[in-house]
Amino acid sequence: MILLAAMALVVGTGGTLAAWVLLKLIALVTNLAWHGRFSVAEADLASLAASPMILAVPVIGSLIIGLMARFGSEKIRGHGIPEAIEAILYGQSRISPKVALLKPLSSAVSIGSGGPFGAEGPIIMTGGAVGSLFAQCFRLSAAERKTLLVAGAAAGMTAIFGTPVAAVFLAVEVLLFEWKPRSLVPVITGALTAIAWRPSLIGTGALFPFAGDIPGDWWVLPLAAGIGLGTGLLASVLSASLYRIEDLFHRLPVHWMWWPALGAIVVGIGGLIEPRVLGAGYGNIHDLLGGDMVMAAVLVLLVIKAIVWLVALGSGTSGGVLAPLLTLGGALGCLLGHWLPGETGVWALAGMAGIMSAGMRAPLTGAIFAVELTARLDALPVAVAAAGAGYAVAVLLLRRSILTEKIARRGRHIQQEYDVDPLMLTQVGQIMTPSPQTLPADMPAVEAADFFARSARHRTYPVVDEAGRPVGLVSRADALRWRVSDLPEGAILGDLLSDRSLVLARPDMPAGVVADLMVTEDAGRVPVVDPVSGKLVGILARRDLLQARAGQQRTEQERERFLSGLSA
Repeated sequence: MILLAAMALVVGTGGTLAAWVLLKLIALVTNLAWHGRFSVAEADLASLAASPMILAVPVIGSLIIGLMARFGSEKIRGHGIPEAIEAILYGQSRISPKVALLKPLSSAVSIGSGGPFGAEGPIIMTGGAVGSLFAQCFRLSAAERKTLLVAGAAAGMTAIFGTPVAAVFLAVEVLLFEWKPRSLVPVITGALTAIAWRPSLIGTGALFPFAGDIPGDWWVLPLAAGIGLGTGLLASVLSASLYRIEDLFHRLPVHWMWWPALGAIVVGIGGLIEPRVLGAGYGNIHDLLGGDMVMAAVLVLLVIKAIVWLVALGSGTSGGVLAPLLTLGGALGCLLGHWLPGETGVWALAGMAGIMSAGMRAPLTGAIFAVELTARLDALPVAVAAAGAGYAVAVLLLRRSILTEKIARRGRHIQQEYDVDPLMLTQVGQIMTPSPQTLPADMPAVEAADFFARSARHRTYPVVDEAGRPVGLVSRADALRWRVSDLPEGAILGDLLSDRSLVLARPDMPAGVVADLMVTEDAGRVPVVDPVSGKLVGILARRDLLQARAGQQRTEQERERFLSGLSA
């Protein structure tokens, strides 16, 4: 843990630099594509005048991305987070240098040419690539590489948004698939390293500061939960629609290299209708929180942004999901807020928390992310209410999140419901077979072979010495081999088993620890000994380990009543 945390200092720095480079690349492409100038200054696309350029630039950018994916690496397609998850779970947390280079370049071209995406998905993939490449320089396990990959991803997200706590929660809920000090401490280190570097490279303060009033009345939380229900429904519709659109692209009689350009035609048409839908659209989020948009403008933004984002992402181009989700959730919250008491910005904030929680199956991340983005800790109850309600709707309506559905379509199901391993809650003494039948160490091997041939009821028996301490295990396969081989005259079990390693367990050991030993040593059965005397007290077989699992199933499925009424 300490070594990985030290390495995370380097990875966090690298992830922050990658975020800075990505932002500058996006600004450079934006200025070149739309204003014809070589500059890395921020450029706004919301004020673009209607012209054929709005239709042409996204198509040209998407053609470039298609060529990069076709002749560079197909892994740059998509929104980054599913690719990071896949690298963690199925790729031993190894990302190639080619992907590390091409992913930010393709994302910069995509967003800079008007693609309706944010930089967060690409920077999670790019920051993760920094951590993975650094880890590959050292002799580390796949689990340790995963930790550094996720530390880089958390650093990149923190650098872009200034949200270190949300980045850590995102790591836990979406990327790590565990909650262990070995991984959590380095990830925290990476995120804090990024937030320390951020003022020097990117800027200070909240990305979307919210100065509005947050009511403290009792009705605020139910209304926030109602907003969460709406955004949960919206997230479910968006996720289902995205993959239906992707299926339509797969049916086209053209190579997938051309799909992003076809999707970009829809982006360009949407830009002609409402230029605000082009690019990351961070200005839209500012306006939604500030209540600076009239209802008609919010409705147009919600509908057109959803259409162009779904089509563009479904076409397989390179871009992220967080910024579009924040825009869409904020727009729905703002729209509903026109009929609710209080400022519309409060409900836009609730919508942001709700849709991120629902879309990514990450309720803690959604709530904390909305609070950190707006620098309003007092909005946490509102954000939690919306995030919890949105999450509840999404898990009831959809089997998977918008992130894991893509992976599942490749035949790899991702489980996002985490619980404690029942084997770690069970002691060996609770599930072992006590006082098993044994064979003496001084028993002749010939007699043991006859015993297995005539009267043995089990496949394996522990062999004990005169004091009752186990010296090994003898199996039916051993007996068959002895019957056809030339044994030394007078050979006894103790001598024949003396050169074998023996895995032992104690009754007070967690069953999970012994299960790991059984896997490591390829042992089907483990003798259980008294920790003081060393005498055999039981034996643990693989089938016994299933008892702990069965116990957990019973607690999940069996319903019982213990109090049927109160007596007078």
